[in-house]
Amino acid sequence: MAQSPNPSKLSFSSTFTLKPLPRLHPNLTLPTKPPPYFKTLSSISPPPPDSKPTTSKALNLISLLRAIPDWSDRIKERGMQQSRALYNHEKWVQHRSSLRHVRHVLSSLQSRVILSLVPPVLAFTLVAVAIASYNTAVDLCCLPGFFPVLRASSLPYQLTAPALALLLVFRTEASYSRFQEGRKAWTKVIAGANDFASQVISGVENSSDESTKTALLHYIMAFPVALKCHVMYGSDIGRDLQNLLEVDDLAVVLNSKHRPRCIIEFISQTLKVLNLEESKRTMLESNISCFHEGIGVCEQLMGIPIPLSYTRLKSRFLVLWHLTLPIILWDDCHWMVVPATFISAASLFCIEEVGVLIEEPFPMLPLDELCRVVQNNIEEAISTGEVIQARLNGKRKRHSYKHSPNGLPNTW
Repeated sequence: MAQSPNPSKLSFSSTFTLKPLPRLHPNLTLPTKPPPYFKTLSSISPPPPDSKPTTSKALNLISLLRAIPDWSDRIKERGMQQSRALYNHEKWVQHRSSLRHVRHVLSSLQSRVILSLVPPVLAFTLVAVAIASYNTAVDLCCLPGFFPVLRASSLPYQLTAPALALLLVFRTEASYSRFQEGRKAWTKVIAGANDFASQVISGVENSSDESTKTALLHYIMAFPVALKCHVMYGSDIGRDLQNLLEVDDLAVVLNSKHRPRCIIEFISQTLKVLNLEESKRTMLESNISCFHEGIGVCEQLMGIPIPLSYTRLKSRFLVLWHLTLPIILWDDCHWMVVPATFISAASLFCIEEVGVLIEEPFPMLPLDELCRVVQNNIEEAISTGEVIQARLNGKRKRHSYKHSPNGLPNTW
């Protein structure tokens, strides 16, 4: 029986023979780096945390905070685009009625000035609630002892109150002066258009110029409308001029960069076509200067506001005043600082808002009504002139047949 090999002695010899490797293709190159799918699990970095939920929450918070200001701004801008009406005798009686205060209070929720105050007044009232709650918690020892009560002396407010009052008064006065300037500019434009049309109606007598005269009167009526659309945001000049200008003329006006000056050019070229004496043409052309003056004043009021540094200073003053008002009034009012802050913010910001609104005077003026008044005046002047001319011609014919003392007409 064959003996088993000695287990303590192991042989490491082998009969394995090395075989030659197969020849590689000469153009084949081995990869120098392992492919990405051969990386070990330990080298795989964890994916970055998803930041989309945080971003979406921040955007939702911002949209929520801006919801009330955006709503207030929409109401304000919608009110700015509403057309104003000219006052008549009935409206003046209602305006000075003894019940006007009751009517104004009942219509408060329809006032765009009051509705535009909702964001700032609400914000400062909530700040007053927060400060009052914090001070109450400190007084009731609900917070650690190192938290101080927010209080301060009222002396700084007593010293700065006249400065704030002067800022508000000067700002409102400057805005009202701009309103007055815009009203005077439009008064000159309307009066100039009526005077210009009257001179054209009475000065152009040649029957061959009747169609040109009618076109010139329509251009004069179109100028206030073009100027109104030039200074009013959201106006539709094509709709407003479609009943005054022909289609080709309207296309030229719409394609021009400055519509009022384009209307003036139509007026100037039409005056050159009319068969007029040179002195009469010069007199008619002199009326165009009031149109140029009106454009200059309106563009100046639109392009140059009250100095922005003054507006920013007043706004910052008001904000800091009402942020610190609950701290100043805490010792005297305690929780009454909340209604006190509400009343102060509503009053002072209301004055400031009125100044901002009338700083741009044209939405406050009844420009649509003024343009219609010009059209009605010119159309009435045309019809009245025809009637008066017919009556004068009849009188002339009757007076030409006066009888002599012997019973025979003088013309015989």
